[in-house]
Amino acid sequence: MIISTPAGPARSRSNAATAMLWLLAAVVLASSCGRAFAQDPAAPNPDEHPFQRKFPLREFPAGLEWMNTRPLKLQNLRGKFVLLDFWTYCCINCIHILPELKKLEQKYGDQLVVIGVHSAKFETEKNTKNISEAILRYEIEHPVINDKDHLVWQSLGVSSWPTVILIDPEGNAVWGQRGEIKSTDVSQVLDRALPYYRKQKLLDETPVRFELLAYDATETPLRFPGKLLADGKGNRLLVSDSNHNRIVIANLAGEHQATIGSGAIGKADGAFEAASFNHPQGMALHEDTLYVADTENHLLRKVDLKTRKVKTIAGVGEQAKFPWPGLDKLRDELPERWVGAPLTTALNSPWALWVHKDALYIAMAGPHQIWKMPLDESEIGPYAGSSREDITDGRLLPELPPQLGRFFPGSTDASAFAQPSGLTSDGTWLYVADSEGSSIRAVPFDGKQTVRTVVGTAELEGNRLFTFGDVDGPRDSALLQHALGVTYSDGKIYVADTYNNKIKVVDAESGATKTLAGSGKPGRDDGASEAATFDEPAGVSFAAGKLYVADTNNHAIRVVDPSTGAVSTLELKGLEPPKRGDEHAKPEFTDAEQVALPPATIAAQDGKLKVRMQLTMPLGWKLNPLAPWECWVEAKEPNGPVARAALGHKAFEGESVKLEFSLAVSGDGEQTLVVSLPYYYCSDGGLCKVGSVVWTAPVKIAADAKDKELVLPLKVNSF
Repeated sequence: MIISTPAGPARSRSNAATAMLWLLAAVVLASSCGRAFAQDPAAPNPDEHPFQRKFPLREFPAGLEWMNTRPLKLQNLRGKFVLLDFWTYCCINCIHILPELKKLEQKYGDQLVVIGVHSAKFETEKNTKNISEAILRYEIEHPVINDKDHLVWQSLGVSSWPTVILIDPEGNAVWGQRGEIKSTDVSQVLDRALPYYRKQKLLDETPVRFELLAYDATETPLRFPGKLLADGKGNRLLVSDSNHNRIVIANLAGEHQATIGSGAIGKADGAFEAASFNHPQGMALHEDTLYVADTENHLLRKVDLKTRKVKTIAGVGEQAKFPWPGLDKLRDELPERWVGAPLTTALNSPWALWVHKDALYIAMAGPHQIWKMPLDESEIGPYAGSSREDITDGRLLPELPPQLGRFFPGSTDASAFAQPSGLTSDGTWLYVADSEGSSIRAVPFDGKQTVRTVVGTAELEGNRLFTFGDVDGPRDSALLQHALGVTYSDGKIYVADTYNNKIKVVDAESGATKTLAGSGKPGRDDGASEAATFDEPAGVSFAAGKLYVADTNNHAIRVVDPSTGAVSTLELKGLEPPKRGDEHAKPEFTDAEQVALPPATIAAQDGKLKVRMQLTMPLGWKLNPLAPWECWVEAKEPNGPVARAALGHKAFEGESVKLEFSLAVSGDGEQTLVVSLPYYYCSDGGLCKVGSVVWTAPVKIAADAKDKELVLPLKVNSF
């Protein structure tokens, strides 16, 4: 589904400029262009230009803030295809295409550069720090522009999130698409175009490297915890340690008890230590069974806390294409109910869960619906929501899905949600944090009643998804900003008002809203209500008279006293980050430049052989001191003067790149050293590339030699 921006003065422009933008939009966003590639079975013709229409682009506006790289210029990206991804980090549809972009980056790493153009919807999303946190949370490995004033957005005539635009190696916009994409959509275009640009020598296939924020990230016991569940009766706290791909169990005092999941991304069932998840979010507890929304796997998982086993109970492991089970297989007649078998029905970003009586309710963020599955796992399907992204009250479900409205008579007058992301209940109503509409909704368990809005934008005539703020007060004036979490206690709905960095309390009957804790400024300050700070809290749960908060960007669990609003930070005792693999494992160096050096005779100094790698840069380029410089040293012979313990991985640190190291030697003798180095270099225009070299150096150690060091030379090419 495409989220379009509302019309307004911020997007006004001259008639001439508007005509130019519509021309560009017609060129790059015409869907017929993509279909033409898909339908033409003929092999690509390297002598024929692959694009019938192209539009030269101007340079990126000056003064933009860049993340994951130093500032880039389009001119310095000549020779590469560039895919611009217009996104905003709250948008579920934008989140869905991030894995598709990763597939493209892996497949076309030497030919394609992806650049995220972050054009904010919410005010808090304009902040570069917040975007940087989102880059780390979504593990984005390409450059991102903070287009907070929509300068790039407007210059290219973009009108909705997400939108992608492809730029060819000559700097022309040649293709684009609005809405969610699959990697295959872009692959079809690139596979047809690459032979032409190769033959015309317009393609630069030198690998590039960017200075990712992840390189400087500090390891923490929790990593962007998304949701949590406090169980007062069982004295336990269950935390979705989302970016560590696991569930952490502690007691309410913070003492670590168990971890569910290996920490690796995957969807393996089995014992706690072998099971795997992909950025899990919401949970629900029923006796000794924990239900988990395995969000980026598009699965529901069931955890038996007694036997310590994980089992998949719903989903197929891929994102659903349709919001109505069976719609893709529909032929002549409608089913009586839109349900399917759980293990053969595809899901779409399940985000939060709630158990009521004999059923599990699911906030299905992707299709903007609430789903339901009996605990006997006999069926699964939509319970509320038309699948239209909006904030409107009404009947639980339409008589017919809107997609079928033009084929079959029937009403589509029903409730609509916008990325539901949190669930709680008082036993009669299911309360929903409806994040994209900054609203709290109430869904009846009694199917004869209708969905209502507790506080939010449903009664507005327009701009329901674009009305938000930080206003306490009665229902008709209160405003939230992208609230993600809710929990209920004693007539009150406690809300993680995520983008306002606050915990608020809403009267479940009247909708009256007030701030309980948080100054509104991002931070991690404990203390009194008005002095405490949070950083995009996304989960909240009530137990034993306290509120437990998943303070996502702080990688922490906070505790709030609901009577005073005082805030403290819960120390998780005994919890460590997941163990990683060997981070110093030697790469393959398959495509490395091979340099065979003539024999050299070197004199050791104080029992050490000094080695210096000498890289000569082309004009306008320099070594990148911010890169993780390292090399690997091996010896061809099993015995020789170089000590075996001196071989292996070498790391280089410092503000300047000094590629030097010493090897311990014992006496004179001969040995052939093999030194493998990945190297990183940047142009004055901000583009950074990566190369690799393997030197083979026969060395004779002799006390009377004139040379005091072994020099490994390389002349680096820029193209």
